[in-house]
Amino acid sequence: MEVSVNLPDKTYKVLIHRGLIHHLGNRLSRIWTPGKVAVISDSTVGPLYQDQVIRQLRTAGFLATGLKVPAGESSKSWETAVTLYRALIDHHFTRSDGIVALGGGVIGDLAGFVASTYMRGIAFVQVPTSLLAQVDSSVGGKTAVNLDTGKNIVGTFYQPDAVFIDPDTLETLPDRYIAEGYAEIVKMSALSGGSFWETTGQIHHPEDIVARAEVLIQKSVAFKARIVIADEKESGLRQILNFGHTIGHAIELQAKGRLAHGEAISIGMARLSQLFENYGLTESGTSRSLIQRLQEVGLPLDSSLIGTSDFYHKIISDKKNHGGRLNLVYLKKPGEPALYPVPTDQLQLFFSGKNSLES
Repeated sequence: MEVSVNLPDKTYKVLIHRGLIHHLGNRLSRIWTPGKVAVISDSTVGPLYQDQVIRQLRTAGFLATGLKVPAGESSKSWETAVTLYRALIDHHFTRSDGIVALGGGVIGDLAGFVASTYMRGIAFVQVPTSLLAQVDSSVGGKTAVNLDTGKNIVGTFYQPDAVFIDPDTLETLPDRYIAEGYAEIVKMSALSGGSFWETTGQIHHPEDIVARAEVLIQKSVAFKARIVIADEKESGLRQILNFGHTIGHAIELQAKGRLAHGEAISIGMARLSQLFENYGLTESGTSRSLIQRLQEVGLPLDSSLIGTSDFYHKIISDKKNHGGRLNLVYLKKPGEPALYPVPTDQLQLFFSGKNSLES
């Protein structure tokens, strides 16, 4: 399977094939002239795949070097980026060389950010190994690092030269992280509606996700690619992809590692959908259908972190705050997303459920 991402300044393909990770050298040689390549991974994914990827690249004529960072969100930092810049300098990387991001969303965001800023930009490709990265963060060109004030505060829009997705890498993930990635699939199916929404209604266990991974990934990537093609820099339509993220990012930061990203987004979608349905802007029954999909695979639906003073502080500090207003994404019904602007000084009233909304 493949999906083309055709943008004004760049076109690239997202390839989705089982076993693809065993043929990366050959695939990469079709789009890059052999030169220096840094394979950036982490302490979890690196031991599984990094050495074999490096061997494949070297067999294909590349001068491949492995760089590894600690696993986890804490590595998506300015300090880690500087460490990688220095490693690239030590290995004499120039603007004609490239980076392979081998790992989950943290590695994709971090390695992509480093690629976009090192010497004002060098080539890179994404090889996402987690479901979350395969269906979401590896496609669309967003790269970033976090600051202590919020997620993805320092970042760029920088498109890869290709995305190589091997669903077989999901076999090494525990059910929790299969479910985490599935939260983003449910999100995109809710935004898309139609047959995609019907497909997620047929998933009842993390094993179902793995069994139908190729179809779920292809539908997710195709939907996201369509949105990114229409609005690469998130000035309009692409904002709908933030469904559940305003709440999700705030509680993810507060949880300090206790909540995975997709778990936080699950909570954000469930809470927001129920609120908007209570306010009469979301079609009756939509929240129940959404929540059922999340519950089927064991995703969380609520958090005591919502409504704390730190929760509101994190939301107000979010990069989606535009001139004192947050554009919250909600569903009129599956397949009909919409934006609702909420002034930041009315957030507490809004989340209390006591506000008066107009459609």
